[in-house]
Amino acid sequence: MDTYITGAVVRQLREKRGLTQAQLAEKLHVSDKTVSKWETAKGLPDISLVEPLAQALGVSVIELMQGEQVQNRNLSGNMLRCRFYVCPICGNVIHTLGEALISCCGVTLPPLSAEDCDDEHMIEMQSVEDEQFVTIQHPMTKGHYISFLAYVTSDRCQIVKLYPEGEAQARLPVRRFGLLYAYCNHHGLFRKKLG
Repeated sequence: MDTYITGAVVRQLREKRGLTQAQLAEKLHVSDKTVSKWETAKGLPDISLVEPLAQALGVSVIELMQGEQVQNRNLSGNMLRCRFYVCPICGNVIHTLGEALISCCGVTLPPLSAEDCDDEHMIEMQSVEDEQFVTIQHPMTKGHYISFLAYVTSDRCQIVKLYPEGEAQARLPVRRFGLLYAYCNHHGLFRKKLG
């Protein structure tokens, strides 16, 4: 991680919890002078205290390191506002229904920004029975491939994981409205609006 805990964050979170420096120090088995040094940027918490400090302040370690709390602002249950995250280390695909602080393999993941399909990432659809056969004419080599396809409507999300040296295709129960997504491991997330 390229960030570490700042004194301003410790003070802000401590005050938000209604704790004095002495009370926080007692929870962590350190002196109140130690907490004061952290808050005035004259010292940093030892790495062994990061997890207990986060626990005492009522936040996750990642929130403590980032300096901001994640607020659950589920104002609307609209799946079309979803976000996708892909871990660059293990390839894990994570889907959320809104803003979130996501970490995988020790890396904080940014949400992917979708672009409209271009000529290299054109999503094609063909009706097959009661489903749509979705394909992308894209190389599927070990180094350059489509990692997943996703179909999102206002009430559901279906993700199909794809693998290198396979086919960039899937059968999906596509309805009239929604968004189709494709993620290229070199060029990012692409979308096609339906309806």
